[in-house]
Amino acid sequence: MPLRTLIDGEEADHLSVLDRGLHYGDGLFETILLRDGRPCQWQRHLERLLLGAERLAIPTPDVRLLREEAWRAAHALSSGVLKLILSRGAGGRGYRPPRAPNPIRIFLAYPLPAAGAQDWRQGIAVRYCQTPASINPALAGIKHLNRLDSVLARLEWGDAAVAEGLMLDPLGSIVGGTMSNLFLWDGARLLSPLLDRCGIAGTVRGLVLHLAATMGIESLLTRLEPDDLSAASGLFLTNSILGVRPVQTLGGARFDLERLPWRLMEAVHEAAQEFE
Repeated sequence: MPLRTLIDGEEADHLSVLDRGLHYGDGLFETILLRDGRPCQWQRHLERLLLGAERLAIPTPDVRLLREEAWRAAHALSSGVLKLILSRGAGGRGYRPPRAPNPIRIFLAYPLPAAGAQDWRQGIAVRYCQTPASINPALAGIKHLNRLDSVLARLEWGDAAVAEGLMLDPLGSIVGGTMSNLFLWDGARLLSPLLDRCGIAGTVRGLVLHLAATMGIESLLTRLEPDDLSAASGLFLTNSILGVRPVQTLGGARFDLERLPWRLMEAVHEAAQEFE
């Protein structure tokens, strides 16, 4: 349960049953790490939210207001998770949105999940999912509210020892995890799935690419298939709450964690907890 909820800046825990986010998934969200009562990597989350709002033609909220409300909601926790939802709001019977929508801003502050408190250097077990990620270039990269592909994929396993599942698109290319981005290390370069057809361009993914460039590490966004992963020197996953997670096993393959680019991964782990 959230420890604090703000809806349009007010303490509340309910909204209209006519909200289009509920009816059609017509909106966006961000999941943000909290440290010392402040949102980490706020600017990267804000930029993705604004890109998504532009893509979906949702009126852009005032960024100063969003920041003020985010800090108010985050203040409830020293460490935790802040979820920001931007819905198009109520109105417009059927799929056609109203001409002048009134977007709804929702902030929910949660305690940090147990997985977020674990030693990030420990390797995790990962599996492949049968559920494909739906292809739609118009929605690729943004974090829209309709995440049914990931919901169905996450239903595929109940083993707590398996931390994440990798999803492919219908053409057989790797997209990423149900809640994470994937990086492959071939011993000299970083490779990561190209997200022009589907998938979410994660904030920590952006950090990895930025820091790799500053360290002189070549990175390539490309199509990857399961055979590429089996032949890799190592794999790691990223998201805003878990930061960086090295992959120990993927299906029947086992990876030597010592072969991963630890200097880069440690830099990303630290940067993911910074406030701007």
